[in-house]
Amino acid sequence: NEQEEITDLESLLSVTDKNSDVYKINQNVSFCPNEQTFDLISQALKYCGQTGGALDISIYPVLKQWGFTNSEYKIPTQEELDKILKMVDYTKIKAENGYITLPKGFEIDLGAIAKGYTSDRVIKLMKENGVDSGIVNLGGNVQTLGRKPNGGLWNVAIRNPFDDSGLCTLQIENKAVITSGNYERYFIGEDGVKYCHIIDSKSGKPVNNGIVSVTIIGENAVQCDALSTALFVMGKDKAIDFWKKQGGFDMIILTDNQKIYYTATLDESITNTSSFEFIEVANN
Repeated sequence: NEQEEITDLESLLSVTDKNSDVYKINQNVSFCPNEQTFDLISQALKYCGQTGGALDISIYPVLKQWGFTNSEYKIPTQEELDKILKMVDYTKIKAENGYITLPKGFEIDLGAIAKGYTSDRVIKLMKENGVDSGIVNLGGNVQTLGRKPNGGLWNVAIRNPFDDSGLCTLQIENKAVITSGNYERYFIGEDGVKYCHIIDSKSGKPVNNGIVSVTIIGENAVQCDALSTALFVMGKDKAIDFWKKQGGFDMIILTDNQKIYYTATLDESITNTSSFEFIEVANN
């Protein structure tokens, strides 16, 4: 059943649960995890490569350094970051013959992609059980199967983090809608600066590039989850370039000067429910 599937995957993919596959991978040099875990890590590494490391599943040691793993927040020194960044490089992770192999001191975290994977699995289970209309909502990550039972499209609202109202709504079918935002987990440092949990693997620092949230809309929730993080890290201009080159998904970017950029292919399905400026990004 769907509930069991979610609980099972959570216990496989949790980075802190001592019985999970991810925990065991992080403790061992080489480990043969459950088939699903192996599959997800292989997919994750593909997106790390495709995004040039904007998504990097080996970022966990840096997250720990900032205190995002246990909520004991602190601002590391540049020296500490330089030292720990030597243990961040997705290209050094091997996924071969069912085994995941990490260099010494490396640790992975699948937080940026696990919800999407779980969502895809639940939709697959629904289909296998003859369900042709359904919606999955995992902590704000939404995925729809078919249309609503009455034949209409699903209405999905995207949150406006400035005042908790709606930013815009989408009318969709058979799509996942996944958002990464700087308002999900963050702390305010003693320096008065807001530090969010999405970290740039090149600098080892929380992203601060003028983006408030990135929403990705596509048929594959793993892709949407991976890209919502990666494109957040890239920043608006690089994210738009990436979309123009790659295609295969739609995107909504909210910036801190309260502008909403959305890909032209969403034109028919998106409605602005905020007072913010609405800017269409064309694929030319």
